[in-house]
Amino acid sequence: MEGSLRGRRRPPERSGREPRRRRGERSPRSETWARVAVAVPAAVGAVLIVYWGGAVFVVAIALLGLVALHELFGLMEALRPPRLAGFLTLIALVVAAALGGTWWVLLAVVASIPLTFGLALLRPGRDGVTFAMAGTLLGALWVGLALAHAIFLRDLPDGGGLMLDVLIGTFLGDVAAYFGGRAWGRRELAPLISPSKTVEGAVAGVIGGTLALFLFAVAYQDFFDGRELDALVIGLCVALATPIGDLFESLVKRDLGTKDTGRFFGVHGGVLDRLDAVFFTVVAGYYAAVAVGF
Repeated sequence: MEGSLRGRRRPPERSGREPRRRRGERSPRSETWARVAVAVPAAVGAVLIVYWGGAVFVVAIALLGLVALHELFGLMEALRPPRLAGFLTLIALVVAAALGGTWWVLLAVVASIPLTFGLALLRPGRDGVTFAMAGTLLGALWVGLALAHAIFLRDLPDGGGLMLDVLIGTFLGDVAAYFGGRAWGRRELAPLISPSKTVEGAVAGVIGGTLALFLFAVAYQDFFDGRELDALVIGLCVALATPIGDLFESLVKRDLGTKDTGRFFGVHGGVLDRLDAVFFTVVAGYYAAVAVGF
């Protein structure tokens, strides 16, 4: 066998053709279409949920939040987090924001600590209980407080439009960062957290996100008439928060040794993968909107 193989000449590679892909591997074109097939319905659904507002908005984001928290706890399985405490805390934060307001949200945050402690004590054994409680509170407050601020933002005057602005600034800022990084990226932004992110990409993302929100707001939203500077301020705050949210989730995933949190959105990854930046930008967008007088 060895002799027969040695005597054969390897056929020359033909130029102009893509290298052979492994079985199950998507071509770049099919990968793009797969992403579009998921992104378009998701975007339409997000717009409808924001437009309807009220109970539909609250229930929809609560369900997404529970899925995101479930994904995170799945990655923390080795810590044995008291999941029930995290889910109850998230639900309490959403209900408090929808029905009670700021003080009720603060009460839910305070109550989450003894709740997590009590349920952690019910686990068999005491090994790693500190890390289990810390992981539970991290996830519940990370996701839950973001959802609470999303409700606060949607409940502002013209809150539906403002919420849409935040989503546009976030996702188009992400797109600008991606293409800016591919075109001009040279210097790593945070090599120990996310080696693929570059300073040039981050700058492109901030500029792109700010301009996207600003242009959409002043072109299509009457409540920004004469308030162009306010739109620019909100856009800048949202655009600056976007890479922070990305890096925060990247740090958590790197520490837990994973690339994607799930497959809820197919090729786009899990809920936490898609909404990592949004969990920061809704907070920034809310406080920026309040600061400029909404």
